[in-house]
This record gives sequence, structure tokens and C-alpha cells, in this order.
Amino acid sequence: MTRAFLGLGSNVGERLDNLREAAGRLRERGIEVRRSSRIYETAPVGGPDGQGDFLNAVIEVDTDSDARALLDACLAVEEEMGRVRSERWGPRVIDLDLLTFDHQTIDEPDLVVPHPRMHERMFVLAPLLELDADPMLPGGRAVATLRLGGASISEVRPFAPPLV
Repeated sequence: MTRAFLGLGSNVGERLDNLREAAGRLRERGIEVRRSSRIYETAPVGGPDGQGDFLNAVIEVDTDSDARALLDACLAVEEEMGRVRSERWGPRVIDLDLLTFDHQTIDEPDLVVPHPRMHERMFVLAPLLELDADPMLPGGRAVATLRLGGASISEVRPFAPPLV
């Protein structure tokens, strides 16, 4: 089994239910959801004006699949739940991002692990740090070397307890 961390986000419809449903659909695909961070609420980053706030969480999963198969499972869950990719950083029912996959570094055209921007996004970093105090970051960075601004931390608001 391989340990991986996935980022979940939703800002359309019943956001909390969407996160729960995505975790359930991953389980149905044989992906063991071990733990979840708390749920956080954040303003959207980038994208069109006027979209609603996101709920975000990170889950720790165990899988016997490779990284490509895990990504494919995430994309299939997004599609099943009605995710439409009409505009970059636009509103979405569900967003599932593969953040880390064991301690592997993968750099393929449509699969980059660790997620290349995860260390720049407090809505990913805050919940991830609940589950892993020293996660693998892009470029071999360590959390201790990051400059975390107070304003960006305050923009990540606790919303609900963990999914599992």
C-alpha cells in the first residue's frame, strides 16, 4: 500500500456534502481513506469574480494503485459528480488534487507530484499540516523554509470537523 495525500475543494451546491460524497466515491473505488483534516472555508484564488467561497480539506489515503491510476480515479470521481472544466480556477462542484504520492517525485505532462503549487496555497497547506507535520513539498522544500504570511493564514477559516 502507498500513502498519498489528496486535496479536496468545492464551492458549488452543498459544499460539505460534496466533500463527503467525493471521499465516499474514492472508497468505492478501493482507495482507503485513512484520515481527514478539518474542513476549512476560503475565498477563491484566481478565477472569475463573484464565485462563492470554497470548502477545502486534505485526506490521507492508502492505495495499491500507482500515481497515474490514483489520479485517474480522482478525475473519474470529479466527472461522476458533475465537474465541468469550462474555465481555469472557475467554480466547481468538486476538485480533487493529488498532492503527494509516497515520497515520489513525478514530472509528466499531465501528472506532477508533489503538486507544484501546494506550498503557495494556504487552503492546501493548512489542512495538510494537520495530517503531516513535514510533508514532501515541490523542489525538496521543507515547511520550515516557507515564509508564511499572517494574512494568508487568517484567510483559511475552520468550518467543520474532519470528514472521517
